[in-house]
Amino acid sequence: MSKVRIAVVGAGVIGRAHADVITAGQVAELAAVVDPTAAGRETAQRHGVPWFADHAALLAAGAVDAAIVATPNQAHLPVALGFIEAGVPVLVEKPIASTLAEARDLTAAAEAAGVPVLVGHHRRHNPVIRRARDLVQSGALGRLASVAVLSTFLKPDSYFELDWRRRAGGGPVLINLIHEIDLIRFVCGEVEAVLAVTSNAIRAFEVEDSAAVILRLAGGALVTVTLSDAAAAPWSWDMSSRESRLYPELPARVNSHYLAGTKASLTLPHLDLWHYPGEAGWHEPIARETVAVERADPYAEQIRHLCAVVRGEEQPVISAADGTRTLEVTLAVHAAARTGAPVVLDRVAGA
Repeated sequence: MSKVRIAVVGAGVIGRAHADVITAGQVAELAAVVDPTAAGRETAQRHGVPWFADHAALLAAGAVDAAIVATPNQAHLPVALGFIEAGVPVLVEKPIASTLAEARDLTAAAEAAGVPVLVGHHRRHNPVIRRARDLVQSGALGRLASVAVLSTFLKPDSYFELDWRRRAGGGPVLINLIHEIDLIRFVCGEVEAVLAVTSNAIRAFEVEDSAAVILRLAGGALVTVTLSDAAAAPWSWDMSSRESRLYPELPARVNSHYLAGTKASLTLPHLDLWHYPGEAGWHEPIARETVAVERADPYAEQIRHLCAVVRGEEQPVISAADGTRTLEVTLAVHAAARTGAPVVLDRVAGA
């Protein structure tokens, strides 16, 4: 079976990471790097592949089966549309677009052209997350009652040397919380309403540094999310999951997600399942077992999935429409914080 030829558009941190994963794997080959900057040229040279200043030049040259769009958010729509018009399947990094209107335009174009568009919410490809979803959907936890998510970590001062990270849209809601929103939607169910408070009290930048969020799910469960990128704390998926080697190993076993059901409860990322072996009740002994799962690199799994979609073997795990819903819920956090009122979202078919 021939390898799927993938072009990476954008040579920032995530674009370079995608290029590394592609070249390290066996299912795809890096066909080109598209980025007008010196970093783009260097990335292409390092991997020994053609370099293009823009996606139009790449498409004119041909010889690409799929593309990953890892540009700044405002370029997602025009770049993705170029590939859709050329009939090339595309993986768009999160968020799918800068605005809900752009996300909907991208979704409509993909559906009209019949071209697969995937969104880069990579956690959906983590076996831990997929196992948690299976447990919830199988009824092993009973009816989901409440979910608590901790996303607290410390971004150093150097992180904010880039001006856009101090401006609206560059804060932890759209950069980090969007991952938690997508994880909740994928594992626990659809979000129907959002309440939120945000604060910039720590750094006093235009952008928020902390948020407290309540989500109501379609089944009635309530989700609380505590978010801060100004906290000297380990309680976050990125730091506790060992999903990326960019984060050091913690000296203790830390969880960041707590799913509480009427029959059992589950923690993530360590998959501790808590349940009553006998009579249930808070005065009765409760047992803990760790659910076994074979771990894998979600970024590598994402590339494998993209190749399977290109070959027509699988449907996107997260489509453009699905990625648009995650963006809609995330933007509702800002809306709820701004007005002080809950944001009630339209029901999704099948939710």
